[in-house]
Amino acid sequence: MNGPYLDFEKPIYELEKRISDLKDLAGRHVDDPLGGLELSHEIEALEIKLEKLSLEIYSKLSRWQRVQLARHPRRPCTLDYVSLMTTDFIELHGDRNFADDKAIVGGFAKIDGKPVLVVGQQKGRDTKQKLYRNFGMPHPEGYRKALRLMQIASRFGKPIIVLIDTPGAFPGIGAEERGQAEAIARNLREMTRLRVPIIINVIGEGASGGALGIGVGDKVFMLENSWYSVISPEGCAAILWRDSAKAPEAAEALKLSATDLLELKVIDKIIPEPIGGAHKDPDKQALILKEEILNALDELEKLNQEELIERRIHKFRVMGEYLSQIES
Repeated sequence: MNGPYLDFEKPIYELEKRISDLKDLAGRHVDDPLGGLELSHEIEALEIKLEKLSLEIYSKLSRWQRVQLARHPRRPCTLDYVSLMTTDFIELHGDRNFADDKAIVGGFAKIDGKPVLVVGQQKGRDTKQKLYRNFGMPHPEGYRKALRLMQIASRFGKPIIVLIDTPGAFPGIGAEERGQAEAIARNLREMTRLRVPIIINVIGEGASGGALGIGVGDKVFMLENSWYSVISPEGCAAILWRDSAKAPEAAEALKLSATDLLELKVIDKIIPEPIGGAHKDPDKQALILKEEILNALDELEKLNQEELIERRIHKFRVMGEYLSQIES
């Protein structure tokens, strides 16, 4: 069983429960001297049915359902990928100005023996962790910490791997007083100038400037069931309809899925997930993501520093294709 389950996953849950019950029943009778229950054929048939049902459901997900998967409580977070993809991780702390923001983690590590800097938002799992990590919503000192680490990596010629997973930058009064907008804007400018490859990976939620504040890079990847948008569906619904319950309609209007953003040329590639989402098999998901990162590094490291910066700036300048029609 792979719960907790979302509403649209109820048929899968019911089928998995039937399979689990049959396996338990068969196991209880395995030592019966009069002969155990032979249920292998029934179990095999249900497992085939489960596989077909899963393919049918997950191949037709709406944008809102993908948002729900991106927020799944068991979905791998930044530190999960760090532990699964890298070795020798050394976390660094503080912005050398105000504080150490726990919502952003960063440090140097090795990926297949290659030294890199890894930076990303960390949400936390249980209530205590979420409060400690501020639900993955960085303060300005978090963005300043991230930039400080990126500049160190650039100085020493180490590639930068960014993992984005945030519901947005923290909107509190203190964050605004300490220059939230300025910190994000400075990161946007300075990240274009860094002289090392930068690979951006949206692994869960990518909301607003909170995501973009560490999201300028040479390659931008999204996991299949992640989302990336200027605003959350709930925030959009509250503004347009004054009703956050209309979030599913807002998600459709925002076109925030990986497929939408690939079509709009905002991202470079969609990273596939195991059937049912990254939380179903974190080890497999980390391996898939790691291979894509290594392939991208092989490509980008062939460019000299001037080419790297020129291509990065051009990439973001040409974003925003649209069609217009003038009525006669």
